[in-house]
Amino acid sequence: MGMDYYGLMQLYFRTLRLSLASALLMGTLTTYAQPAPVAAHVNAPPVDEAARQTDAKEALSAELFYEILVGEMASSQGDMANAIALMQEAARRANNEQLYQRVTELALQSRSGERALAAAQEWKQAFPRSREANRFVLQILIALNRVSETVQPLQQEINSTPNAAKPTAFLGIAQLYSRVSDKALAAAVVEQALTKELRNPATSAAAWATVGHLRLTAGQKSLALDALRQAHKATPDSGATALLALELMEAGLPEAESLVQAYLQNQPSAAIRMAYARVLMGYDRRDAARQQLDLLTNESPEFTDAWLALADLQLQNHELEAAQRSLQQFIPLAEQVPDSRARQAGLNQAYLMQANIALQLRDEQSAGQWLDKIEGGQNMLNVQSLRASILARQGKLAQARALIRAVPTQSTDQERLKRRAEVRLLRDANAPQEAYLLQRTLLDQSPDDNDLAYDTALLAEKAGKFDTAERLLRDIIERQPDYQHAYNALGYALVERNERLDEAKALIQKALDMTPNDPYILDSLGWVEFKLGNTSQALTLLEKAYGLRDDVEIGAHLGEILWKQDQTARARAIWKRSLERDPSNETLLETLKRLGVKP
Repeated sequence: MGMDYYGLMQLYFRTLRLSLASALLMGTLTTYAQPAPVAAHVNAPPVDEAARQTDAKEALSAELFYEILVGEMASSQGDMANAIALMQEAARRANNEQLYQRVTELALQSRSGERALAAAQEWKQAFPRSREANRFVLQILIALNRVSETVQPLQQEINSTPNAAKPTAFLGIAQLYSRVSDKALAAAVVEQALTKELRNPATSAAAWATVGHLRLTAGQKSLALDALRQAHKATPDSGATALLALELMEAGLPEAESLVQAYLQNQPSAAIRMAYARVLMGYDRRDAARQQLDLLTNESPEFTDAWLALADLQLQNHELEAAQRSLQQFIPLAEQVPDSRARQAGLNQAYLMQANIALQLRDEQSAGQWLDKIEGGQNMLNVQSLRASILARQGKLAQARALIRAVPTQSTDQERLKRRAEVRLLRDANAPQEAYLLQRTLLDQSPDDNDLAYDTALLAEKAGKFDTAERLLRDIIERQPDYQHAYNALGYALVERNERLDEAKALIQKALDMTPNDPYILDSLGWVEFKLGNTSQALTLLEKAYGLRDDVEIGAHLGEILWKQDQTARARAIWKRSLERDPSNETLLETLKRLGVKP
């Protein structure tokens, strides 16, 4: 081979994996031994039978050694066909499981799925009880999309798993099968493999939850809901059941929420309560989410993420001091997170929120100090946007815009985010014309994006381009008849201009029909009723809206109706609370000025 023995040994240790080398040289196979020295005289005594067997074994070991070595050399040079053939022959000769595994890995490395499957199946045939061989067969079959053939290896894997570990194993199974193309087949195959577990009281809930997850992945929502009910029937307080119920909630099945709430009544997992709060936040049910987070921070004050989520809700609700207190709880907990990336990501988010709060409190110096604490470039746009807000408040709008524009981007999506940040800067700086014009460039790039068109319409209205705003909103309604926000925005715009009030009421009512009990749409309907002279109905609607959402603008409207009905003390109390939360709110300040009420 053109190498001396020691050269071969060096190559061997460079190319052969440590685990395989250890098995070959220390245990599984006989250690390679140098040949016995040649006899010094011709008439040597005959070798006995035991000695001959030893010599034969050593010869076989030497042959295997070089077969493996040459196979690894071929692999290192990219000759995968010869590498696999040589290693496979060595595995068969030695009947060694680690060699069979190496053959399978080489076949995978060669990107030949069928060859890898054949190698793994031969390995499993040689070692039928090998859990590792069975796992390779299972995963390769799934990778090859031969899902219907996985029932037996999946059952074998489940049977090899202790009962206590099965719920965790089921989560892994759900994740593994969620990648296949035929989702319905995956759900059916897993259900078949889990037949015994579905009937086992110890594992039934987790097994049904796994089946439900895969049914949901396949778009079989009603069947997933059936699986959820089976899981709940088996074990009502199972965390797996609650997690499936949360998935179904996110998928738009409100029937699942009662099972989440039932789980939360009995010593729930803090992580599941946190997940429920996040789902509620996703549905913009902020009050319900706030209730869960209040419970969580009381029951498990060491649960770090809950404090950050609570601070976020408080900040959205303009409860600045409460948000600061929550962040003061979060930051020392976050500093103890062992994962450095997760720790810094959480702290960066908290520092951004602190800077935002400081800006709302008109403390630009503190805002800058919080921003200085932020590390890493991922938050650069957010950081520079807040720094730009500080400049804008100092009357340096041009420098503020330049600061945002200087943020580097690497994709068109990042460029859009940067432009949106500049639009927000202009809007908050009371530059509606410039904000609208810049927003229009975004819409021109994606004219059929209804969310983008909606934001553009709101800016057009603010810039006094009423015809443009109305046309944009009507275009949205034509493209997407169930876009309730467009109906509400168009109706409210007409009310604010005191035009076509009957049409405005019909538009707002249609929006409310789509999303009953939406506090903002209730506010719009109450406001149009007030403009139409229906004060009693207006008061009822606005009381309901304010009860659902303690919002500053809803409070401004409710206070005005109470003021007109001579309930001045309550009106002042509502306005005072609203001013404390958002002293610069335009709707509130305009209301007080028009009514001649001193803040």
